[in-house]
Amino acid sequence: MDEALLLRVWHEFWQQDVPYVLTLAVLVTLILLRVLPAERRRITNTFGFFALSVLGQLGAAFVGALGFTRSGNVAFEFMLFGAGLALINLLGLLLFRMLLPRLRIDVPRILEDVLVILAYVAWGMVRLRYSGVELGSLVTTSAIITAVLAFAMQDTLGNILGGLALQLDDSISLGDWIRIDELSGKVVEIRWRYTAIETRNGELAVIPNSVMMKNKFFVQGRAENLRTPSRASTRRWIWFAVDYAVPPSRVIETVEAAFAAAQIANVARTPAPSCVLMEFGNGYGKYALRFWLLDPQPDDPTDSAVRVHILATLQRAGMRIAVPENALHITKENERYRKAVRSRSFDRQLAALQEVELFASLEPNELAQLAERLVYAPFARGDVLIRQGETANWLYLLIKGDVDVWYEPEGEPRRFLKTLYGGSVVGEMGLLTGEARRATVSARTDVECYRLDKSVFEQVIRARPEVVESIAVTLTAREQELESLKREVAKAPAAARSRANDDSLLRRIRRFFNVD
Repeated sequence: MDEALLLRVWHEFWQQDVPYVLTLAVLVTLILLRVLPAERRRITNTFGFFALSVLGQLGAAFVGALGFTRSGNVAFEFMLFGAGLALINLLGLLLFRMLLPRLRIDVPRILEDVLVILAYVAWGMVRLRYSGVELGSLVTTSAIITAVLAFAMQDTLGNILGGLALQLDDSISLGDWIRIDELSGKVVEIRWRYTAIETRNGELAVIPNSVMMKNKFFVQGRAENLRTPSRASTRRWIWFAVDYAVPPSRVIETVEAAFAAAQIANVARTPAPSCVLMEFGNGYGKYALRFWLLDPQPDDPTDSAVRVHILATLQRAGMRIAVPENALHITKENERYRKAVRSRSFDRQLAALQEVELFASLEPNELAQLAERLVYAPFARGDVLIRQGETANWLYLLIKGDVDVWYEPEGEPRRFLKTLYGGSVVGEMGLLTGEARRATVSARTDVECYRLDKSVFEQVIRARPEVVESIAVTLTAREQELESLKREVAKAPAAARSRANDDSLLRRIRRFFNVD
């Protein structure tokens, strides 16, 4: 082969910048192979393409040296363009996969692809400019072609832009758990065209990005939260039913106390599990235990473990899961049965009256008369039994639970007076005088009461009017105690003469019941 030909080929190929480009490509490739072993295949393929492009430039120079100048120049430009693409790809890996992560800068994969493609386009335009192509006319022609392609590929472009938007606005990230329609799973890939979701069954659902953008989806757990072992991600609801025979407050307290002490895998301790009464069924209360998952993946096994704990908790407390109320309960009701039921209820009511100091002067038959007409009145914690300033002609006998007595001066914060327990009465002034309530009484705990109405007590008063005197003495002492507590909390001096010390209280009772 002619030595002059070889020199001409070498002169065309070995430009001034070629050694630097080759050195840069080799160094970047070696660094990437060491730092990014997971990307080894992509790195070697890219460097292989670069090497082939460089050899192609050498071949194109040889073709030009043989006299095929135009063909050689075209081939050389193509090979040079290919080598530039490969080098841009390697530099992109170096920047986005090694340098920026070490600076704690996380660039979305789609944005990385966009920037690399823009670099490809810029490199292509540079080579076209050096080849003598007029870019102005090319841009005009390209705009028409682009418009046609955009119209024909609007769905594809929608997917691409949707994927880019999902990454840029941080709607979802790799590792997030999301739910779209009935599909729930972990985001394992966000590509140009689609988002891939791996379900709990190991299935890979491919959802076009345009669908993600047009429809609502729910992020059930963020990837950064899931990496923290004790951080809650998703709240779950477990439903169960308990018969009305068990007070709702007891069900809620029992279940919450059990779960506060239990150690259940994948159940967060904070926020703590909570039990709520959600609705009333036909013969049962429908409850829900709400708790937070640490990891959304094993949702069904965690639900199963929680149900086991609920059942065990209820059984320990002597409660049972309610059966569907379509079961027919038949009781043979005869006079003997009804009498037994009335007797049990009457005994409880009579015992409650016998514990009340206010009625100590009543005869057994009078207590029995009142006991038959008592009305059962339960209150939940936080309920108000009576409110200061209101008028009502009845009193409550506390048989179970605690209540707080509050004084509410006008225009000032309310003030605590005392706590009453089972066996106490509240509202006696309203029953005996009809006057407005002088304090507010609220349930500190769940409370069970009996209500005694004026119409019932009036029968006893009219039958034996003298009983009013002994009741007035007891009522006077209670009124003095209440007024003393009010003065104490208000830090007011004692009055020279309390109205409770006056026999006007006895007159007010007699006037209220129309007895002399």
